[in-house]
Amino acid sequence: MRYLARAFFAAMWGGAALITWTSRAYFFGDDLHDFILERLPVPHEAVWLAALHVHVTTALFSLPACLVLASRGFLRRFPRAHRYLGRTTGLVILGGLLPSGAWLALTARGGWLSTLGFWLSGAIVGAATVAGVRYARARNFAAHRRCVLHVVAQMSVAVTSRALLFLLSQASTDGDAVYVLALWLPVAASAGLAWLIGREPRRNHEADPDRFALHAGLRRGRAAGAG
Repeated sequence: MRYLARAFFAAMWGGAALITWTSRAYFFGDDLHDFILERLPVPHEAVWLAALHVHVTTALFSLPACLVLASRGFLRRFPRAHRYLGRTTGLVILGGLLPSGAWLALTARGGWLSTLGFWLSGAIVGAATVAGVRYARARNFAAHRRCVLHVVAQMSVAVTSRALLFLLSQASTDGDAVYVLALWLPVAASAGLAWLIGREPRRNHEADPDRFALHAGLRRGRAAGAG
């Protein structure tokens, strides 16, 4: 599991870097990105473009931020930074990423099946984000981490869906069907894997390394402040 986790994070960091690089045209290409040219014309074009820019900007922040928040090493070394980054990421996701994504999903390629797929993924992220914040405030860190797993899993769809779309498109000429399949498979698989990984109960501090690490980090911070 350790090696699989490392491989997953390496793939996600690589995918996030690639997405960032290919998103330059959204901001420095006079809106000439292939995605925009493929979708236009759309109803309420000005609103659609504004939502797209908000979604791309918040997504470029949210995926790396969630990867950092899922890192136990970051939590152990910087518990306070973990807390503030978590709050900021939650606000960005709930206030920008999800609303803009829900609007863009209305005109998604593949019709209503794609719209439902994006809405389902967004609903999982939104519910897990809200629950994760509540569990963190209640100091239930095991449940908090399970919620973070679901957020990270659905965020990873941005990478896995693109990779699957590329692979499937090489074997099929039905572009819309391929697009729908490349969306729904990662969304469903990510939700299932996050549930399986997070379902093991944790009964105490020793069985909950996140809780132990956070408490230890806070104690070190207090001791340093007292010194």
